[in-house]
Amino acid sequence: MIGIKVITMIEYEGLLIYTIPEVYEPAEDTYLLAKNLDIQRKDEVLEIGTGTGLIAVYTAQRTKNVVATDINEHAIKCALKNTISNKTYNLELRQGDLFEPVQGEKFDLILFNTPYLPTSEDEKLDDELNAAFDGGEDGRETIDKFIDEVTDYLKESGRVQLVQSSLSDNEKTLQRLEALGFEAEITAREKCFFEEIVVITGKLNKSD
Repeated sequence: MIGIKVITMIEYEGLLIYTIPEVYEPAEDTYLLAKNLDIQRKDEVLEIGTGTGLIAVYTAQRTKNVVATDINEHAIKCALKNTISNKTYNLELRQGDLFEPVQGEKFDLILFNTPYLPTSEDEKLDDELNAAFDGGEDGRETIDKFIDEVTDYLKESGRVQLVQSSLSDNEKTLQRLEALGFEAEITAREKCFFEEIVVITGKLNKSD
């Protein structure tokens, strides 16, 4: 339909989601975020690193408007197919790294299933999937870049929800968000092999 080869299809909460090898397939961290979304019907939402688009489509069917981005061009194509097949008309897809595709825009809620795995040079993959998991030596390379910029793209009293791992220092993320004026807490946890996956939710407190 749009020039990609569909390999597998999964079902989630009434959605049919196509996946391809070049894109991170929805897993425990994806579903943990989906089950614990802090969304309201009037929200304008940004999702960074949309992958197959599952979170973006699921969110768009429950709120006003969603913009979803990914650095991986294959992810944008895959997410477009899933947007069309699930008849989701209030979702816009843009390719780019982190906040590059939304310069000057502000949102009520920003979502990001971060690349949180500590990754040494010899563990990096030479393909598109590397960006989905590679968090640098300490797992925080992309997380910290995201936190550095996130308040520039949030409306007053905006919220952020990000997924990360106990391997990438959850407490540091909470402290960094709180230093920026967020009320931040871990709102969901799930044990997964050698780590604990968490959803961290931060709400801007403009009264400070």
